[in-house]
Amino acid sequence: KARVSGMNPTVLFALLLLQVGSACARCFCQVSGELDDCTCDVETIDHFNNKLIFPKLQTLLQKDYFRFYKVNLNKPCPFWTSSSHCGLRDCAVKPCSPVSICLNPSLYSAEANSDPEECERSEELGAVDVSLSDETREALKNWTKHDDEAQRFCVLDDEGAPGSAFVDLFTGYKGPEAWRIWTSIYEENCFKPYSVKRPLNPAYSSRSGSDGQCVEKRAFYRLISGLHASINIHLSARYLLNDAWFEKKWGPNVTEFQSRFDSELTEGEGPKRLRNLYFLFLIELRALAKALPIIKVGSFRLYTGQPQQDQNNKELLLDLLNTARSFPLHFNETLLFAGDEREAAKLKEDVRLAFLNISHIMDCVECFKCRLWGKLQTQGLGTALKILFSSPSSLSSPLTLNRQELVALINAFGRY
Repeated sequence: KARVSGMNPTVLFALLLLQVGSACARCFCQVSGELDDCTCDVETIDHFNNKLIFPKLQTLLQKDYFRFYKVNLNKPCPFWTSSSHCGLRDCAVKPCSPVSICLNPSLYSAEANSDPEECERSEELGAVDVSLSDETREALKNWTKHDDEAQRFCVLDDEGAPGSAFVDLFTGYKGPEAWRIWTSIYEENCFKPYSVKRPLNPAYSSRSGSDGQCVEKRAFYRLISGLHASINIHLSARYLLNDAWFEKKWGPNVTEFQSRFDSELTEGEGPKRLRNLYFLFLIELRALAKALPIIKVGSFRLYTGQPQQDQNNKELLLDLLNTARSFPLHFNETLLFAGDEREAAKLKEDVRLAFLNISHIMDCVECFKCRLWGKLQTQGLGTALKILFSSPSSLSSPLTLNRQELVALINAFGRY
């Protein structure tokens, strides 16, 4: 075929090797079979997600109610001194005006271009969009008035804190792996087994393994590992392949993905990380199923000030939650924090404090786009844990979800 087409046979052979290598990479990074600590298998999850959950979820995430998330990106890091300015141009952020934050792609420091018009033209992935129209801003004020205080699993001080702003979530994120962030999470807050050594590859700050841990601490570790895997998959899927001044090209980076998940390149750890992502998906899927009675009550509204749209959004959400409830192999959360009540309560408090600490660590992420999604995804997971493990006897009123929690829960699940 090469002779007929005039192509150099050596070049053709090299292209064939690349195709075979790419196919093998997909095989080596794929997981299958049953997951640990549950009776569900990967194939069942894939089919249920791809055919039933994902299409409905994507439709729901397009709606205004789930597009806006209020967050304070200016809180100082409580654990170490942070400049709050990333050293890379893909995440250096410069305030353009009182209502916008955007990236200056030409500088590596805080000395950004003072020209507001130039800053507003920046469309780099590292920028966080807080530029809202007057109409949208007024509508958001009405949304806030409508929301009621509720029982909370973790502190949500961003909602009413000075410096908080609504941001449009219709944008991605890109930034360097924060070695210090993940080291702090795994080494200090993740119940990591002492026998596990820190790997040389900074793509991951910890290795998986139970080492005789109780199932609750092992599950917590797997949730954080799954969150980490999700972030690395997104970074690999939309990677800055070409950073030339005349052309910026974004796309999948197979080599980057392999370095984090290939079994041989990670000494067998990569597939475990992917399996932990499936475990995280199961936990949040179960939380969505258990949230159905909360959302179903007639007084619960997805308020945007447009009654017809609000009703339509609620119907879409209920459809998603009913679908989640129909999953045949849900994770059984009652197996966790069982046994002796005093020990179980102490263990639950240890997990709660560890997760709360991780949520504070997100204020130490220097890339604003990464900080935004880090805060949202940790709050989404925190909301899932609240739904699953809030004891009815400890609540003075029925469990409820506020706007922040629901928006974080659905968007975080969308990432997984």
